[in-house]
Amino acid sequence: MKRREFLSWSGRAVLGLSIWQANADVVHGRTGPSGGQLRLFLAGDLMTGRGIDQVLAHSVDPVLHEPYVKDARRYVELAETENGEIRAPVSYRYPWGDALEVLEEIDPAARIVNLETSVTTSDDWWRGKGIHYRMHPENARLLTVAGLDACTLGNNHVLDWGHEGLLETIATLERAGIAVPGAGRSEAEASEPAVLEPESGRLLIFSYGTPSAGVPRDWQATAERAGVNVLPQLGERQIARVTEKVERHRRDGDRVIVSLHWGGNWGYEVPQEQQEFAHRLIDAGAADVVHGHSSHHPKAIEVYRGRPILYGAGDLFNDYEGIGGHPEFRSEITLMYFPELDRSGSLASLEMAPMRIRCFRLEQAGDEEARWIGQRLDRECRRFGGRVELTSEGRLALRWNEA
Repeated sequence: MKRREFLSWSGRAVLGLSIWQANADVVHGRTGPSGGQLRLFLAGDLMTGRGIDQVLAHSVDPVLHEPYVKDARRYVELAETENGEIRAPVSYRYPWGDALEVLEEIDPAARIVNLETSVTTSDDWWRGKGIHYRMHPENARLLTVAGLDACTLGNNHVLDWGHEGLLETIATLERAGIAVPGAGRSEAEASEPAVLEPESGRLLIFSYGTPSAGVPRDWQATAERAGVNVLPQLGERQIARVTEKVERHRRDGDRVIVSLHWGGNWGYEVPQEQQEFAHRLIDAGAADVVHGHSSHHPKAIEVYRGRPILYGAGDLFNDYEGIGGHPEFRSEITLMYFPELDRSGSLASLEMAPMRIRCFRLEQAGDEEARWIGQRLDRECRRFGGRVELTSEGRLALRWNEA
C-alpha cells in the first residue's frame, strides 16, 4: 500500500461537486465517491526536463543537442525574463504550486499523467532527433509529492537518452511506486497495462505511442530489446490488437483507460481517423476513457456512448515560458481533468481545473484566463455535441447530450 506524501482528507466538500461523497480508499488511504463511482485525475504531458530539471535540487548535465539552444539553463533565463526570478533550487512541491491544493480538495482515487521526459543520467542521446528531455533520477520526488499512481510512457521522449536511459527511467519510477504502462524491458512488458486497485474496482491503463506524435517506429520494444508500445497506424489491425489485449486482462467490474500519444503539437483539428479509432475502441468494449495527448494545448472532448474521449489533454507543465511562437494557443494555460466514472464505466461527470504556468509553477488561473480557455474548449466541444461551462468556483464543467 503506497502512502501519500502530503494528502489528507479534510472532510470538506469539493466546491461545485456535491454528488461526490467521502468513503475510505483501502489502497491509498484516501476517500472517494460513494456508490462505486471512480474519480480520476488525468493530465496530458508532464515535461519535467530541460529548464525545470535545472531549477530542482539535482540536475543533469545541461548540455543539449537542439538546433538552437545548447544549454538547458537558457530555458530558465527565458522564463525569468518573461515572468521574474526563479529562486533555485526550488522544492519538489514548487512546480505543482496551487495544483496540490486542488488535488487535496478533490482527492481522486487514481492520478495519471503522460510523463514526456526520460528520468536518467545517461548521456546516450538519440541521434537524428531534434529535442531530448531528461531529468535527474533524484528528481523523481517531483512525481511522488503529487501522489501520482501511473505515468504513461508510450510517447516520443521516453527514449531520448537511449535504451540505457529508458531502463533507468523504468527502474527509477518503479522504485518510487509509480506504474509505467507504455514502455518496458521487452515487448511483452511494454504492452502490459498498469493495474490500480481502488476500493470501487480495478482500473486498467493501457498506453500506446504513435508515429503521428513523433514516436519513431524503431522505438518499438521487441522480445530482446527495451522500447515503447508503438501503434504504427490507426487501423483495423490495431483495433484488434488493442481489443484482444484488453479482453485478456479485463475482469467484470474493471474500468479501462486507453492512453494514446497521437497527433501534432498545435492546432484544434481532430483527424477523422482518430475519431473513428476512438469510437471503434468504445464500440468493442475496449475503452471506458480514451486519454489522448501530444498537443501542447487542450483540444476537444467528446462523450461517445457514455465514454469520454480526450482528443488532446494538452501539457500540464513545461518550460516554454518566454520561448515565443504559437501565441494564439496560449499553452501557458493548462487543465487538470477530473472525470468520474460509474460502476459500468460510463461518465458521470467531468470537471476541469484551469491552471497557469508562471516561473515553472502551476498557479490557479485568473478569471480572464479561465474564461478564455473555457470559451475555446466550449467552441471545440460543441462540434462533438458537448459544451463547457465556467462554474462560479472558477472550474470548467463539461455538459453533453446523451446518445
